[in-house]
Amino acid sequence: MAVSPYSCVLWDVDGTIADASAGILPRLIEVFASFGLPAPPARELSRWIGPPMFESFQELAGLSEQHAHRAVREYRELAARDGYAASVRIYPGVPEALRAVKAAGIPQATASSKPENQVLAILEHYQLMDDFVIVAGALPDAAGLHDGKEAVLRRALHRLADAGVDVSRPVLIGDRLHDIEGAAPLGIPVVFVTWGFGEPGESAGAVAEVATPEQLLRILLPGV
Repeated sequence: MAVSPYSCVLWDVDGTIADASAGILPRLIEVFASFGLPAPPARELSRWIGPPMFESFQELAGLSEQHAHRAVREYRELAARDGYAASVRIYPGVPEALRAVKAAGIPQATASSKPENQVLAILEHYQLMDDFVIVAGALPDAAGLHDGKEAVLRRALHRLADAGVDVSRPVLIGDRLHDIEGAAPLGIPVVFVTWGFGEPGESAGAVAEVATPEQLLRILLPGV
């Protein structure tokens, strides 16, 4: 078993493992149209990927809380209609990195702000499920709102611990500021990947920044 500075690896999904952007903009355009709003600029698409949709519909589209609830419901319905794995691509080199970490005996989990059923659909479609001990994504509350990054990370660690995994030295692999902000209260270090949707300056607070899966592996499995 390879020596790693981390006892387990947590992975964000959108912008880290998978690029779902091709399907996001068309769905946003449909939702915007239902509110009589002009289509969101394609150049701003990256701002929608990662943070919870409920927050984005308020902060980026200017919707009220009530209308943001409706917008999220409409968006989820469109995603279900299209198929959760449709228009999704897996970043080159990431499957190989996942397999290398697993082969080294380091347990892995997802910790995504994406709804958990969508994460499962993507991993199953691309035959990546076997690389993870558990899968954690956002879950809805009684009002239909999905929880944020910190809550998902707590759930991922709890599930890993229940599976007998050592969670004393976790690390999160992510591509957005909200990954770093969600991990901070739990003391989880973040390795920031630049192949996702992060903008300049978002990596502040990460313990490392990498541009390729190969660079990431040199951090997770030094000397291998």
